[in-house]
Parts: sequence; structure tokens; C-alpha cells
Amino acid sequence: MIQKANMAYNAKDYKTAFELFTILADQGNVDAQTSLGFMYQNAQGCEKNDAKTLELYTKAAEEKQPYALFNLAILYENGVGGVAHDQFKAFDLHLSAAEREVPPAQYEVGLMLERGLGCVQNYSEAAFWYEEAAKRGHIEAFNNLGVLYKDGLGVIQDDTKCFICFQRAADGGLAQGLYNLGLLYDQGIGCEMDNDKALDLCRKAAYKGHEKAKEIIKNLQEDGKIVF
Repeated sequence: MIQKANMAYNAKDYKTAFELFTILADQGNVDAQTSLGFMYQNAQGCEKNDAKTLELYTKAAEEKQPYALFNLAILYENGVGGVAHDQFKAFDLHLSAAEREVPPAQYEVGLMLERGLGCVQNYSEAAFWYEEAAKRGHIEAFNNLGVLYKDGLGVIQDDTKCFICFQRAADGGLAQGLYNLGLLYDQGIGCEMDNDKALDLCRKAAYKGHEKAKEIIKNLQEDGKIVF
């Protein structure tokens, strides 16, 4: 039945999905509890209900359902959905999800370790979790790992690895990745200097809304150095 519920959800047949997930959740299926909590959170096939969302995520998280742990962590991280803002609780939940190979949780753990949010700042541990998320295709993790390699924080400074990470983030369409890769081409770091390539990447980042990139393009236009 869980497959049928997932298929209905993916087909945006939220009414059917909600009914099936409810039956399964009542039977103690933790995957269904997680999905049903998400539907209550986003008013899909039902009215938004923060209390039910919290109840369902908590039940599933107690059984260590990976995405329930992650979703519950997000609530505590932002102090929404009926819970108080608690970075320490959020970190613990993200870490539990990260250990169960949830890529966005691995990224969040890396970010929190890098910034010392809800935990002791630790760049080497941050690099480890960014790499775990990056292995699973998380483009923001590639970008942030690239920054650590660029600055030698928690890892041995390495321009080549920095370039590879920013390239992967840029290939994934991340505005910050496009901008950072452009800076490397502009300065010839980890690659041959290529001002045309740098400008093209900056344009792409600006198009995606990157504020610094937009400012650079605007200034170049005003100086008459580029036409568009």
C-alpha cells in the first residue's frame, strides 16, 4: 500500500495519497507517518495542521525514520511548526539524519559545524559532512566544500580541489557556485585565467539573482566595458 500511496502523491493525487498515508500511519508505518506529516505541513490533500505535523514527525523520529529526523530538525532550527527555536536540538536531529545518509541533513550538519551553530565550531568535521553530502550530489555542499579548500579551513588548502568543487556547484546551476567559479577564472586560481569565461559565469550568476554578480555586471555596463 505504501507504494500505491507514494505513486498517488507523485501524481499529485493528494486526496488518495492522504487517505492511504493516514491508514498506514495509524498502523504505525513510520514512512507513512513522515509523508503524512509533510502533507499536513504543506496543506496537501488536507488543511495545514502544525500540531499533527509535529506529532507525526516526532513519532517517526522516535523510530529513527531518516527524513522525519531531518524534517523535525528543520522545525527546531527555524522555531516554526509549534516548537521553540533550539539550535542544539536541531543539530542533534540533523546529525542523526546525516548518519542515516540524508544528503540535506549532511549539508546542514556541515553548515552548523562550520558556523558553530548548536555545536562547537569544527572545520574539519564540517568538511567531512560536506563531502558526504557532495558524494550524494548535493550542490550547495560542493560549493561550501570548495570554500574550505580555497581558504584551507579544516582541510589542506588545495586550489585544484577548490576548482573541482565550484565547477560541480556551477554545473548544478547554483548561483553562488557560478559566481565563485567565475572568481577563480578571473584570478587564474586552480585554472588558466580566462576573463571571458569569468564574465560569462558572472552573467549567469546575476541572471539567477546573485546580488554581487548583478552589481558587478551593472558596474561594467555603466563603465561601458560590456554592452549586455
